[in-house]
Amino acid sequence: MTRLFGTDGVRGLANEALTAPLAMKLGAAAATVLTKDRPSGSRRPTALIGRDPRVSGEMLAAAMAAGMASKGVDVLRVGVIPTPGLAFLTDDYGADIGVMISASHNPMPDNGIKFFSAGGKKLPDEIEDEIETAIAQLDDTGPTGTGIGRIIEEAPDAQERYLAHLKEAVPADLNGIKVVVDCANGAAFEVAPKAYAAAGAEVVTIFDKPNAFNINDGSGSTHMEQIQAAVVEHGADIGLAHDGDADRCLAVDAEGNIVDGDQIMAILATGMQERNALYDNTLVATVMSNLGLKIAMRERGIELKETAVGDRYVLEELGRGDYSLGGEQSGHVVIPAHATTGDGTLTGLSLMARMKETGASLKELATVMQVLPQVLINVPVSDKSKIMDAAEVQSAISDAETELGESGRVLLRPSGTEPLFRVMVEAANEEQARKVAGRLAAVVAAV
Repeated sequence: MTRLFGTDGVRGLANEALTAPLAMKLGAAAATVLTKDRPSGSRRPTALIGRDPRVSGEMLAAAMAAGMASKGVDVLRVGVIPTPGLAFLTDDYGADIGVMISASHNPMPDNGIKFFSAGGKKLPDEIEDEIETAIAQLDDTGPTGTGIGRIIEEAPDAQERYLAHLKEAVPADLNGIKVVVDCANGAAFEVAPKAYAAAGAEVVTIFDKPNAFNINDGSGSTHMEQIQAAVVEHGADIGLAHDGDADRCLAVDAEGNIVDGDQIMAILATGMQERNALYDNTLVATVMSNLGLKIAMRERGIELKETAVGDRYVLEELGRGDYSLGGEQSGHVVIPAHATTGDGTLTGLSLMARMKETGASLKELATVMQVLPQVLINVPVSDKSKIMDAAEVQSAISDAETELGESGRVLLRPSGTEPLFRVMVEAANEEQARKVAGRLAAVVAAV
């Protein structure tokens, strides 16, 4: 049986793979599992539910709330909010459960459900497995009368609480910095511009008018060409691109050059090291990070610890070592002192604060690492589970590694959220990286 939870919650085509009945069952099962250890006689358990603006979020949030209320959980719906905002508010309100309805950077027809435990922390695999098991064991019984959970439809102070938290986390004065913000017509369409303006930056916004159908459509961190052009057009110092739920942030310098998550981490890690704020001189990143990041950190005496792909695995490693900074090339950057998950707006504030602190441009700051040519090909596949077992794939990988030697590397992995297999190749030059990646992709596609 295929596992319901992927690398970042439950995700799929809304109203087909991810239906309202499934959301209701997930709500009931999560309520059962995540509140089972509460002491008897304590207050009634509570849950927060937030969402991004996509149309199916309204339906799924309602179903999720119904499922939780049916098991005696009081539900507060906080409306459209970034995923990191929902995580923060789960802790700030003292809730037992947080639920974010979002498919992040996926196209509008998709949606997803992410759970957070008390304190705003993502669930480990074993707890997700418990929830899956609980779904199969659900029955139609539940509390009656006063035991049924209440559903509160509005939290008027939710956004203000999150904005106050961001201002406290990065109290820098960003006066003199002009920033273009691509909100991806997503969850940060109000919060991100407000946060940057409150810090003193001059803010220009694009794709900040969600209509339930246009989230991530030709915009955001997966369509950087829009913000590259806008930064040059407006003569801005920096551009910041978020994804649909704003747990990511990618940047653009004043000349329109992309500054990815690896470069952002290198910039922030260097600054934290200078302030003696980088615990154990360690940065946590995934196996997808560019080899140039490891080289740059080694030159500065910073150890790079690698995890599997997914910010949840970065978070687990950060927690194990009590480290100060981690993230992904895709723009998930985690600063545990201020967030329990990747926070795109917090990342944007921190990056601009570093610019202001040093007086350097983003382009100058980004020279802290040299990005080695990296080619990533997403190969559509019908069965992700059989790719790495195929003899022809293993043979092709061996040949590629022999060709690249120590000047590059190969990484093949299944997507955790889409029917794709990702083929990544780094090499000394882009032509070689493309040739090797193309050969590997062709072998994967033929399996």
